[in-house]
Amino acid sequence: MSPSQVAADLLSLTKPGLSSLVLCTTAGGLWLAPGPLSVPKVVVVLLATYGIVGAANTLNCFLERDSDRSMRRTRNRPLPAGRMEPGVALWFGIALAAISVPALMLGANVLTGAIGLLAFLLYVLVYTPMKPRSWVAMLLGAVPGALPPLMGWTAVAGRIAPPAVVLSGILFFWQLPHFTAIALFRKDEYRAAGLTSLPLALGDAASRAHVLFCLLALVPLTLLPAALGIAGPLYLAAALALDAFFLGVGAVGFFRRLGAEWARQLFFTSLAYLAGLFTALMVSGPGA
Repeated sequence: MSPSQVAADLLSLTKPGLSSLVLCTTAGGLWLAPGPLSVPKVVVVLLATYGIVGAANTLNCFLERDSDRSMRRTRNRPLPAGRMEPGVALWFGIALAAISVPALMLGANVLTGAIGLLAFLLYVLVYTPMKPRSWVAMLLGAVPGALPPLMGWTAVAGRIAPPAVVLSGILFFWQLPHFTAIALFRKDEYRAAGLTSLPLALGDAASRAHVLFCLLALVPLTLLPAALGIAGPLYLAAALALDAFFLGVGAVGFFRRLGAEWARQLFFTSLAYLAGLFTALMVSGPGA
């Protein structure tokens, strides 16, 4: 195998699409936090955060290499496809974490590095092993997924504050309908891979109700940044419009008892929603 193919496979283990999404929410926390921003700090924080997330994703690929063979979207990853020895992925993930956590502590502060380490450990040691056992893994997995904006905030401010907690809360409740949607339209793949999801454990009706509940919880949370003074009227208007659209898609699926096609639409809606919300935050925030 050529060096370029090896490099491409190693990069794919970090799940660049998911990691890039994490970087966007981290950047939101950096931008909105009170305090001076410097280019070197931003670069170090974002690179180290990518490294931590990439390490967690790599070890997730290592631990799930057998179940990944049973899912269409994961069977061509380097490990299930047989292009890479499992030990290579294991040590690559460990090395990434060993470099990135100290880099975050040195480039930002100990608090930010500790939050990054907590996210890494929760994802690798709690969320990933629990996925075959209980759908509650989704709730636990949403915790490390909600921490990046908190990391961005503490990297600048040096402390945890209510606005940062709100940003993490928004991300926590956003993830639940997002991942429930995936579990709904990929239900057969989850079953074949031996993974437990909310639709498989409690059924589609409970999953649609869960989605609606989380979307309702998102609405007041997304209005709090304006109340706390980290976003202006432009953000408030955007949040209300985005909330109405996202909630509307979720409510239609709930009341009409829709299935996989609706879940796929909900998934893409969730991506547009998060991108729009964080764009509005950064455009309308105090640093703008």
